[in-house]
Amino acid sequence: MGCDGGTIPKRHELVKGPRKVEKVDKVAELVARWFYCALSQEKLRRPIVACELGRLYNKDAIIEYLLDKSPDKTPMESASHIKSIKNVTELQLVDNPAWCGDKESIKGDKYDDLQAARFICPVVGLEMNGRHRFCFLRNCGCVFSERALKEIKAEVCHKCGVPFQEEDVIVLNGNKEDVEILKKRMEERRLKSKLEKKSKKGKTAAAASQQEPSAGPSKAKSGKDCVNSSSGESRQIIFTKSSENGNPAVPGKVNKASSSTKRSIADSEDKSEAYKSIFTTHSSAKRSKEECSNWVTHTAYYF
Repeated sequence: MGCDGGTIPKRHELVKGPRKVEKVDKVAELVARWFYCALSQEKLRRPIVACELGRLYNKDAIIEYLLDKSPDKTPMESASHIKSIKNVTELQLVDNPAWCGDKESIKGDKYDDLQAARFICPVVGLEMNGRHRFCFLRNCGCVFSERALKEIKAEVCHKCGVPFQEEDVIVLNGNKEDVEILKKRMEERRLKSKLEKKSKKGKTAAAASQQEPSAGPSKAKSGKDCVNSSSGESRQIIFTKSSENGNPAVPGKVNKASSSTKRSIADSEDKSEAYKSIFTTHSSAKRSKEECSNWVTHTAYYF
């Protein structure tokens, strides 16, 4: 029950005011964004990739996420814009020689410095721990600090020499304004690639349509040649018509037609002679049979 004289309530217990906003530990936030995968929440290990919005991932986690096509797949906001492995870039990172790893803190008797970074900028030497802004080039994947790109202005990569533009520079783990700018660039880039694919498809279809009519007349000509080769007489008729119309006839083809007609005439004459010889032999055999029968009847009459 209370308020019976045994306890004295205080003001903050009776009057409830507005709650204080809980502040996030900046160090813990930086460690989570720069040392752990944004998808699997595991420690970053090579090969490390980055998306078009500047988030860091383990490549194995991205491949598993893309291969998982089950209906029970939980949607991940950190990787919803990644549709294929082409949407991420493998980073070319430079190791920090002063980083000893987790070997010293295995026993727990030494101080674990959370700000000690595993990678550094190859130009300036700044550690990639979140205190300094870092960028990577989408063409080659090389990582530099923003200070190095501003101090040494060039249109070629400082490490590998690949040319790049301002649109190819992507800020790693940027603020809200940086993410909005990168989103616009990503959408424009994807629309441009879709239009290029459509234009390529249209060009290939037009080239195929142009090749089809060019192949048609050749087929028709080959068909005519086959018909003409089947009968020599029809070939001779075709060439005589072309000569009558005034078109010059091909001499080699005319000689072939005339030779084939001569052969056909000679074959017909041989057939007619053979038929006559068969008819004469048959008729002569009949006559001989009739004469024999007459001779037999005459001799029997005399006897």
